[in-house]
Amino acid sequence: MMDIAGPKIRVDFSSTGKKELCITNRHIYHMGFNKINDIPINLNINFKSKKNENALVKIDDGKITFKILNIQNNILKLKAKNSGIILSNKGINFPNVALDIPPITRKDRVDIKLGIKHGVDWFALSFVRHADDIKPLVNIFKSEKKFIPVIAKIEKPEAINNLDEIVNKFNGILIARGDLGVEESLAKVPVLQKNIIKKCREEKNPVIVATQILESMITKPTPTRAEVNDVANAVYEQVDAVMLSAETAIGEYPIEAVSIMSDIILDVETSMDFNKTQSFNSKLNSDNRTAIGHSAELISKDLKVNAIVVMSESGATARIVSHFRPNVNIFGLSQHIYICNRMTLLWGLIPIKTENYLSTDDMLINAEKILLNRKYLKKGQTFVLTAGIPVGVSGSTNMLQIQKIK
Repeated sequence: MMDIAGPKIRVDFSSTGKKELCITNRHIYHMGFNKINDIPINLNINFKSKKNENALVKIDDGKITFKILNIQNNILKLKAKNSGIILSNKGINFPNVALDIPPITRKDRVDIKLGIKHGVDWFALSFVRHADDIKPLVNIFKSEKKFIPVIAKIEKPEAINNLDEIVNKFNGILIARGDLGVEESLAKVPVLQKNIIKKCREEKNPVIVATQILESMITKPTPTRAEVNDVANAVYEQVDAVMLSAETAIGEYPIEAVSIMSDIILDVETSMDFNKTQSFNSKLNSDNRTAIGHSAELISKDLKVNAIVVMSESGATARIVSHFRPNVNIFGLSQHIYICNRMTLLWGLIPIKTENYLSTDDMLINAEKILLNRKYLKKGQTFVLTAGIPVGVSGSTNMLQIQKIK
């Protein structure tokens, strides 16, 4: 995201103390002073020559829109299409404009290394356009000898055109509907959302729906009925997560927003019969993880087991089991706390930190104890356990066992 840089706006704020510009269809002026001003941004961008007649500049999620008249010496000459107020540090979009922007900036590199140092769980890359946009992050991971999964934020038309490659290359997808609705026609967003979810489900990648989830709760204590239905629809589509942004970042009712969204999710999931939900034609790759994940889901349905327990070194098998959306809780057990943290994103999965077990017998015994002690299961109930032999080797998932708690 690029922001309008308040300190760089070339007007005198000292007289009023207000960092804002008023815009009419003819002029940009500061608080009533009839004076044309520039609107600078805080990122160096090389604008290519204007070719598209529909080239626009949109500020603050499209609240204010400009038509680009021409581009000369890397300066855009604009005509405002509506009136409004520009505040500092608001997002700016350039629909139908060819931009020469690197996937990450110099500041991003510093922030990424800081995130690696402090062990963040996931990175999310904004304004992804191509699958290769992940390469700069991968190169940093290699230099730092660390790996952190990366989510692609889908908010540009180019990303829609290259969706297959992006889904395959990145570790997860976030549907950023705010910027996507600014860059694309608003009428297209619902269909795009469904298509992206479908593609992620087919490719077994986690998918998040974000932006304007409970938008009215930024200033109001309750959401609109339409917003409640929006959250419910995402749950019915079985996305891995719905994400609040402005509602909790700058909103006046962050706790209420989280509480209400949680209530909506729980109510909808309680009413759903996952045995009858839509089945996706995912790629049943000829590998152990996919075969065991699919088998665990089928067994949980046919034998009516009470849970699936996944012993996971990397979280990959847990992701596959989650993909098949079984009608029981999935418990992801790992000795690594960072893997447990990453697994919290996955649909229907409860991560649990465990000890480092030396054998499958130790796994079974301790899995039973954990589930009983935490009151997830009771005596007489049954769970399916997936694991790998040899124990403790990532990528070795090759075992599935049905266990009844005595």
